[in-house]
Amino acid sequence: MDTTHAPAPDPVPTRPAPGHVDVWLVRPPLPGRPPADHHTPWPSGPGHTPRPSGPSHATRPPGLSTASQPPGLSAAELRRAASFARPADRAAYATAHTALRQLLGGYLDRPPGALTFVREPCPGCAGPHGRPAVLQAGGGPPLHFSLAHSRGLIAVAVAPRVIGVDVERLPSLETVEACARALHPGEQAELAAAPPGERRAHFGRLWTRKEAYLKALGTGLSRHPRTDYLGSDLSRRPARWAVLDLPAGPEHAAAIAVPGDRPDHITVRWLPAGLPYGEDVPYGEGAPGANPGGTVTRSPRSGSTITRSSR
Repeated sequence: MDTTHAPAPDPVPTRPAPGHVDVWLVRPPLPGRPPADHHTPWPSGPGHTPRPSGPSHATRPPGLSTASQPPGLSAAELRRAASFARPADRAAYATAHTALRQLLGGYLDRPPGALTFVREPCPGCAGPHGRPAVLQAGGGPPLHFSLAHSRGLIAVAVAPRVIGVDVERLPSLETVEACARALHPGEQAELAAAPPGERRAHFGRLWTRKEAYLKALGTGLSRHPRTDYLGSDLSRRPARWAVLDLPAGPEHAAAIAVPGDRPDHITVRWLPAGLPYGEDVPYGEGAPGANPGGTVTRSPRSGSTITRSSR
């Protein structure tokens, strides 16, 4: 049997160390859409980290299934997936929750189907609808996560402290105009000052920072988006929080938020296109669906720089 393009054995993921964050990105199947680009552009400009240099890599998480039936989902998750009228929405939901279970199962060394998810108390009313959490049998250091998906992209962030992640497909200019009034006044002024050709991307960055922050707070959009400033002026952002843009390609914006200091190390990995519903594909340089993975490390001068992951 020809094994020239066979993937290497899947590594067992280790819990992110203090100061580290892991982010996994995957493109769900979309009817009529070709596989993901082999090389996804990295953002540039104010608030973004510089484009890295070096070879491209794609990392496959342990045990991520390519079966046509999503493995490990609970009965409630299967019912929720089946409730979507559009096949693309069903596939995106199932892909997101399958990837989440299989990633967390790898980190916790537990079968994906054995994971139990709960809700932490809401910080506003103490009701059981705060941040999602996974029960950890036998204790151990905490493992926090956040899940987000928008049309065409899913993000899972994992860290040893509370974290929020958001990803959004860049909206139309009409949507930007309609939603801008929900922003903080300072953000509205920045958006109005942006060149017309850059407003969709600028709004996407503003909105993903805001949703990531509200997810990490545990309030979600029950806290009005106008309340907090998440614009380009770092000195005006919420104190004792780090909110960072992530590379997400030309069609999406993404961000994470963590309480406390800026993470020292953020690893962003792309999963191969179509998983867990697509065909199995080679992994590594030049493989179909491969996308660049990167590491964000602290720089004393600028706060963060991105270099390519060597894994």
